[in-house]
Amino acid sequence: QVQLVESGGGLVQPGGSLRLSCAASGRTFSRYTMAWFRQAPGKEREFVAAFTWPGTTVYYTNYADSVKGRFTISGDNAKNTVFLQMNSLRPEDTAAYYCAKGVYSGRYADKNAYDSWGQGTQVTVSS
Repeated sequence: QVQLVESGGGLVQPGGSLRLSCAASGRTFSRYTMAWFRQAPGKEREFVAAFTWPGTTVYYTNYADSVKGRFTISGDNAKNTVFLQMNSLRPEDTAAYYCAKGVYSGRYADKNAYDSWGQGTQVTVSS
């Protein structure tokens, strides 16, 4: 069993920045992917970014096209924590952001590849 706790959401003006954190506890994996998804009212949950630790000395990151160049995902493997730095925020980034974790599978953008989810943190971009 893995527990995920997100923090860092809030209200920000367009062009502003926020940093989300997700701390994982419980069962650990030697190879895993931790990712951020988001869901706006009335819309499907969509992939935002993923941090993959394949069990070697390197890690991989992947991003949705809509956030490339604005968002950066990073992780602290020793602390089982992943961060999402969000810059140049836009009103269309407004959503509930969810952290997810799953065993490394390569299907980083597929929400069905994750078996643990956080409770979500709200991000609102508005003037």
